[in-house]
Amino acid sequence: MKTKIITMLLAILSLTATAQDVQFLYDLGHSLYNDIPNRSSVTTTFEMFKPDKWGSTFTFMDINYQSDGVAGAYMEFAREFNLTANKQWAAHIEYNGGLTSDRETWDATRFQHAVLLGGAWNWHNPNFSKTFSFQAMYKYYFKNKHWGLSGFNGFQITEVWGINFADNLCTFSGFCDLWYDPTVKGHLILLSQPQFWVNLNQMKGMKDVNLSLGSEVEFSNNFIWNNKGQHNKFYTIPSLAAKWTF
Repeated sequence: MKTKIITMLLAILSLTATAQDVQFLYDLGHSLYNDIPNRSSVTTTFEMFKPDKWGSTFTFMDINYQSDGVAGAYMEFAREFNLTANKQWAAHIEYNGGLTSDRETWDATRFQHAVLLGGAWNWHNPNFSKTFSFQAMYKYYFKNKHWGLSGFNGFQITEVWGINFADNLCTFSGFCDLWYDPTVKGHLILLSQPQFWVNLNQMKGMKDVNLSLGSEVEFSNNFIWNNKGQHNKFYTIPSLAAKWTF
């Protein structure tokens, strides 16, 4: 387990060198719901988006913490290739994966990782103050030995948005995922995490302070595992958040 933690921390350090932003979130879920007492209170997110002449690359890594150290990590890596001259239509390929650990024993469990293939429609207004992306993808889950799960086929629909307003002082951004999973009631999982930010570098005398303060609210259905080993419930979980943009 020690080797896994060291490897994960090295990955974090390598990512921060090119990250677009780093977010710190204090999660209030364990205080609001009695059935998820082991939910991590603190998460850091390292996020990068880089467009180029061929398309764009997006990646992020969430690191969850307990009081005695790192409890788990999850990452996504996505690459898009432009299909049209105006860059609105693109081919999309993505990988999702990560691991978590038991709070008491520290035994590590790998998530059932997946690869996604599909298409994307991307839009922005002339000054990029408003952006929107819609992605429709085939999703293949690989075999998971920890859970004894076989590989299977599925799909995922994703929407991503960003809106800057009040002369860029405020930002409303986020995503919404809906994907197929045969292990849950109704065979669908919903996860959305809208964020609201106040960008301090837009205030007088704070031009070089690239700090944003705000909140993230997680809306999910059939996603979060409770203390009974079930994930068949709807949750609304707010977080207090801070972000530094590079």
